[in-house]
Amino acid sequence: MMKKTFWILLAGNAIFFAVMQWGGLLTAEPDAPAPTALHEEKIRLLGASSPAMSQSAPVPMAPASAPAFAPAFAPVVQSIKGEARTCMEWGEFSGVDLARATVALNTLHLGERLGQREVEYNIGYWVYIPPLKDKAGVAQKIEQLKARGVEEYFVVPEAGVWLNAISLGVFKTREAAQNFVAQLRAKDVRSAQVGERSSRLKATMFVLGGLDAATTERLTAIHKNFPGSELKQVSCTH
Repeated sequence: MMKKTFWILLAGNAIFFAVMQWGGLLTAEPDAPAPTALHEEKIRLLGASSPAMSQSAPVPMAPASAPAFAPAFAPVVQSIKGEARTCMEWGEFSGVDLARATVALNTLHLGERLGQREVEYNIGYWVYIPPLKDKAGVAQKIEQLKARGVEEYFVVPEAGVWLNAISLGVFKTREAAQNFVAQLRAKDVRSAQVGERSSRLKATMFVLGGLDAATTERLTAIHKNFPGSELKQVSCTH
């Protein structure tokens, strides 16, 4: 019985000694810092131009639900998905050309995106065929003009020195009038002349807003059928 008790005590001491030795190994570095919690609000980021380990202003943390780079890339996505719009002005029109241009623009179905404004000029020059003797002479001259491809004209109906004269166009400058006469000469219209004329001309300018690329292309094609007009891009806040 004594021997059995002795061996039990000896074994207990051995176990106690081993535990003490193992515990010493675990606490051999008493100065090692214990792990601490990570506080996101205290994180500092160093920019490319900042000295290493220098103090920087805290960077606001995005809410957990927000994508990390949403603010930086949102405008790019919008510019890719969005389609640029164009605003144009087309003119100036009066008389027959105004009616033709209106019909052509109606095919674009622009609705409220189509507007117009009036412009007024002091006209100094006109291209005309001198007064003819009677209505028969006027009718004959008109047939000749049509045969030569001239479709726009106006017969002066008022009594006076210009009765039965045929106006072929009015112009702001003498140079423009002379250029038109040259075009008529090319069509074998020899009796057209340039004269001074003091009057005011009202013309129409079409204003087209919010045009996409396809509509702009169609408008450019329509413009080719009106060689005397000007089609230009303008600011959409114009």
